[in-house]
Amino acid sequence: MDLRDYLRAVRKRWWLVAGAIAVSVGVAVAVTLLTPPKYAASVTFFVSTRGTEVTQAFQGGQFAQQRVKSYVDVMTSNRLAQSVAVAEPAGLTAEDIQEEITAQVVPDTVLVQATVTDTDRARALRLAQRLAVQFPELISKLETPPGSKSSTVGVQIIAEPKLADAPVSPQPVRNVGLAIALGLIIGVGAAALRESLDSTIRTPEALHNAASAPVLSAIPFDRKAEKSPLITEGSSQSTRAEAMRQLRTNLQFVNVDRPLRSLVVSSALPGEGKSTTVCNLGIAFAEAGKRVIIIDADLRRPRIAEYLGLEGAVGLTNVLAGQANVRDVVQAWGKSGLWVLPSGYVPPNPSELLGSGNMADLLAALGAAFDVIIIDTPPLLPVTDAAVMSTIADGCLLVSRHAKTTVSQAQTAAAALAKVGGKLHGCVLNMTPAKSAGSYAYYSYNTENESVPSEPVAPLRPRTPDMPSAGPLANSPFRTEYTPTVARTESRSSRRSRLAEVVDTPTTDLSIYRKGEDGPYQGSASVPGAKRQ
Repeated sequence: MDLRDYLRAVRKRWWLVAGAIAVSVGVAVAVTLLTPPKYAASVTFFVSTRGTEVTQAFQGGQFAQQRVKSYVDVMTSNRLAQSVAVAEPAGLTAEDIQEEITAQVVPDTVLVQATVTDTDRARALRLAQRLAVQFPELISKLETPPGSKSSTVGVQIIAEPKLADAPVSPQPVRNVGLAIALGLIIGVGAAALRESLDSTIRTPEALHNAASAPVLSAIPFDRKAEKSPLITEGSSQSTRAEAMRQLRTNLQFVNVDRPLRSLVVSSALPGEGKSTTVCNLGIAFAEAGKRVIIIDADLRRPRIAEYLGLEGAVGLTNVLAGQANVRDVVQAWGKSGLWVLPSGYVPPNPSELLGSGNMADLLAALGAAFDVIIIDTPPLLPVTDAAVMSTIADGCLLVSRHAKTTVSQAQTAAAALAKVGGKLHGCVLNMTPAKSAGSYAYYSYNTENESVPSEPVAPLRPRTPDMPSAGPLANSPFRTEYTPTVARTESRSSRRSRLAEVVDTPTTDLSIYRKGEDGPYQGSASVPGAKRQ
């Protein structure tokens, strides 16, 4: 990871950095408050040798510099501590006094500085005063040769014992500063580690690389989507609605020679927003003047009828089983030309129904009556329903949720479509952060606190599409009454070969998402470089 990656990780997971700093500062403040204050009293000694001549004085100075290094150990020795404890009975043992005394040599001098640190301010000063008396006496005894009455080394006090004005510990400013630095290091490290271990898809680049398909749109997260999942009324001018219109436009250019007529929409796992994407994409196509029908082929957990407020008890499964006519179960939604074929009852064999010849005939019939067919299917990884439907539809759209779908899941879903020969035309990154890098704002004449007046949606009552009053749908393979048979003798291989003659493979694969020199580009305002393969 380079510096830019670290900055991106900190920006995404700033709460980790803030939490680490807060915890570190809290621990530092707690330790500071619980630590009793300590006071220090210092005294400085000068060490010299006795000599009158210049040569003797010079040699004595060199001798004194060597001796002061040993005097530091004498200062912190148990013998001196015992002498101080006897002379100053302050309620401390010799071991306690020894721990409170520290000494150091002033560099390149013959000065020795001793410091006594104690929790009692007055006692620290008394111990330093007693140390100033006992240390010269101990050195005089140690440096007096046998048979002599005078010491060869003299120790004099040049700085009387002095007590510091403020406690030497704890130091709140230093502790808090170190805690902030430590918390920052831990927080940045944790954010970088989690970023490197995070395998979820968070950018269009990651989704493009995982699925090996263009990212047709990035739908931003909308807090109102939970209560109002459809892009109608107040949500028609939102960024989510504009992202849906961008997806609609991009889908019209994925195959310029033969526009998409039937599109399977699926995801890797449940909960990634494919059903709401199907509904809103159908509304977006209907707003553009297209005759659109949504087929709820998620026969395991159908949601389309619930989102659109329609009756879903009778629908696709009843038509495929020969229990109902398609004209009787197709329902209109609003006045924009959007039609819905609900799922019907949940069957015990969804994959077999979706892969049957009746389903292929139904798609062919509906394709003659509608401009766009959008099919909602179950997720690709748990079941094979979406993969089966992709073989009889013109293409597939993969919906992935930001920060939930992993790279391996997207790769497996794309591979499942490739194994059965399904065409993955593009991907959608759903629920992206509204303020993420590369997002664009859409302008409207209304403010955030104002709602845009729009034409009210027509009552949600079923009605049949404008089809010929007599006979089947135009160019339909059905007879006068569409009554599909339950069993078919035609083999799957012959049916596939027959469908292959009428299904045109896209000749132009438009990459809506690309990465340029100036950074990521996403849009569909212009379509340069579209060539026949």
